[in-house]
Amino acid sequence: MSKQDNVVVGLDIGTTKICAIVGEVKEGGRVDIIGIGSHPSNGLRKGVVVNIESTVESIKKAVEEAELMAGVNITAVYAGIAGGHIKSFNSRGVIAVKDREITRTDVERVIDAAKAVAIPMDREVLHVLPQEYSIDGQDGIKEPLGMSGVRLEADVHIVTGAITSAQNIVKSCNRAGLDVLDIVLEPLASSYAVLSPDEKELGVAMVDIGGGTTDIAILLEGGVWHTGVLAIGGNHLTNDIAVGLRTPAAEAEKTKKRYGCALTSLVRDDETIEVASVGGRPPRVLSRQVLSEIIEPRIEEIFGLVMKEIRKTSFEDRIASGVVITGGSAIMDGIPEAAERIMEIPARRGLPMNIGGLVDVVNSPMYATGVGLVLFGAHQMGTGKVRRLSGGNMFEKVFGRMKEWMEGFF
Repeated sequence: MSKQDNVVVGLDIGTTKICAIVGEVKEGGRVDIIGIGSHPSNGLRKGVVVNIESTVESIKKAVEEAELMAGVNITAVYAGIAGGHIKSFNSRGVIAVKDREITRTDVERVIDAAKAVAIPMDREVLHVLPQEYSIDGQDGIKEPLGMSGVRLEADVHIVTGAITSAQNIVKSCNRAGLDVLDIVLEPLASSYAVLSPDEKELGVAMVDIGGGTTDIAILLEGGVWHTGVLAIGGNHLTNDIAVGLRTPAAEAEKTKKRYGCALTSLVRDDETIEVASVGGRPPRVLSRQVLSEIIEPRIEEIFGLVMKEIRKTSFEDRIASGVVITGGSAIMDGIPEAAERIMEIPARRGLPMNIGGLVDVVNSPMYATGVGLVLFGAHQMGTGKVRRLSGGNMFEKVFGRMKEWMEGFF
């Protein structure tokens, strides 16, 4: 098998940057990162494509950079999706087992039964994530294949998104000369990269603070039980700094990355920073505490909204592992400490793990989603579940789903 056949590419289409990460799947399923390309994103707002031309250009540049580093030709990607249009819910399906022994077909049928729920015409199902199975009233079963029983039940987590938003991502990739193997919810992808099996089993909340959105995923007993997207992120911090320090947005972003701190109490009194002025005026020297005083209220707001979202789910008491914070804004000093203080649960910064190759290059929370997309793709390749999305003829998709549904009956 050639190197090209073992390559998986994750394309993180974010509000502030578009990042292509190339992974090579080795024997035993281990993934080595062999290439990375990143380019500022100009065509998205709050995780949603608002300008296809700009998005296509950014995708092309990020992919070209990744191709050069990896030495491979990129033709297909796993693309990330986020945005306020994402909605998710839990569902349960029940079937009677035909031959008293549960087969692969029975598992597929019960998952189909669980996802047979009415969703609006303008939305489509992105993921159906099994949580646990129950056989004849015995619950907590992770893998029912081969077990005996007459009644099989499945609890699943269903993620839906706006058809147009998903289509625009596929269309942008197609126009950049790429096939989309699958569209993956970004917090789900990030969870592949930054969470340990113990955390997923004990219960953990993963918070991905991106540029335009903050994505949340709650995992319990190895399964996903809640996903949510808040339309607030690192760009709000940048805007606050630009207004508060009267500096251009580009300079505010640099200042945030270089000197930002989420807790004023962690900054020494004598620390100073140089801030660029607007309109050709000379730069000013300010206390770093002034910058921190601008950032801290917005961080409090973000974690306050995250906590409100967690409380809405009734899983607040079950996330024993605490919270894992990732995404570009998680790089800032004091983020885990601020999360612990505001949310009153243990917190840590999430870095990509379970990978080889260019580990030092991607060892940052900002690459968690990209690496997670690669790991998701490698997992799909290993289980033989790779699907390919076309440029968006919805009739083909609906016909395909009807065909699958009919095959399940006959």
